[in-house]
Amino acid sequence: MSDIFKIALIFSTIRLATPLLLAALGGLWSERSGVINIGLEGIMLAGAFTAAVVTHFVHNPWLGLAAAILAGVLTALIHAFVCITCKADQVVSGMAINILFLGLPALLSGAFFESTGATPQILQEQLLPVAPIVLAFALVPVTWYVLYRTRFGLRLRAVGENPEAADTAGIRVDAVRYAGVLLSGALAAIGGAYLSIGQSSLFTRNMSAGRGYIALAALIFGKWRPVQTMLACLLFGLAEAV
Repeated sequence: MSDIFKIALIFSTIRLATPLLLAALGGLWSERSGVINIGLEGIMLAGAFTAAVVTHFVHNPWLGLAAAILAGVLTALIHAFVCITCKADQVVSGMAINILFLGLPALLSGAFFESTGATPQILQEQLLPVAPIVLAFALVPVTWYVLYRTRFGLRLRAVGENPEAADTAGIRVDAVRYAGVLLSGALAAIGGAYLSIGQSSLFTRNMSAGRGYIALAALIFGKWRPVQTMLACLLFGLAEAV
């Protein structure tokens, strides 16, 4: 195996693991709060489509990324409202979001661009640089620190592990859970935006290709811990790179 091949493999692994890691870290915040977010796949699609459309119209990838985060948060807000406020089944709500965003981007793309298969090509200079990759891996120690060394992290874990005891201690369980789910939406949407305006230069139908589910698998494989989850994402990224 040549050195060039090894280097290319390493860079491909990191690049392919980035959207998985962002979505998995998002899922970690939600699940640590006690809300299962099966809808990561749909949120990634929402972020990818929004980022591509906004970047196409305003010619600024950072505004596209900001719009993607907003779309992810709004989608996660629906999931949070249904699961936390309405006490509906979390898995059913997440799957409904996934199914919705399998079809909705194609419908909107047909309305905006008269093409249900893909959005128009984005110019190379309007794509995101390596910032999402740096952000994804920098968030691993940040997530660990916040989760295990801050008051918010302690409350989040308490709410997820024993909500009755947390409520007795005066912690606003629903508010903490909303925060966890909205964080998951923002991070998963960044992962989706990276797919459409980072790795690629347009949005194509179902371009997440199951990465939201793979992120969930990596999260479970990593036992809901940041570092182990990152290693699981790198393993899946390596498999795809090979």
